[in-house]
Amino acid sequence: MGAVAPLDRPANAWRTLPLDGHFDLVYEDATGVWSNRSLQARELKLGPGRTLLGGIDARRGLYRGFRVDRIRRLIDGATGERIETGILDQLLGRAEAQRRANAVRIRRQAQARRKAATRRATEAFQ
Repeated sequence: MGAVAPLDRPANAWRTLPLDGHFDLVYEDATGVWSNRSLQARELKLGPGRTLLGGIDARRGLYRGFRVDRIRRLIDGATGERIETGILDQLLGRAEAQRRANAVRIRRQAQARRKAATRRATEAFQ
């Protein structure tokens, strides 16, 4: 009897990466019409055959997902950097950098809480 490898996630599952930032987009819709959009990004969703940049669209005031392959230009609100090629790579890199920074912040907060709890416990016994 052969061993069956466990499936971590189905082949058609979406993976969501938190992503925070403000971006101005030049976006081409499904009919080929280009528009300027302003987005307060919340996440990058990677799925079967497509990737979406999700967040609050300033024009509508609602959550929207924009297909990354239809973004023709992306301007990073924090740095002013204008990106016209390699947009997906830039977004993935930013999401990873934010993940690392958050992990460091959480680790530091946990260490500070442990130190404070140890200090309180030591003071209580003195």
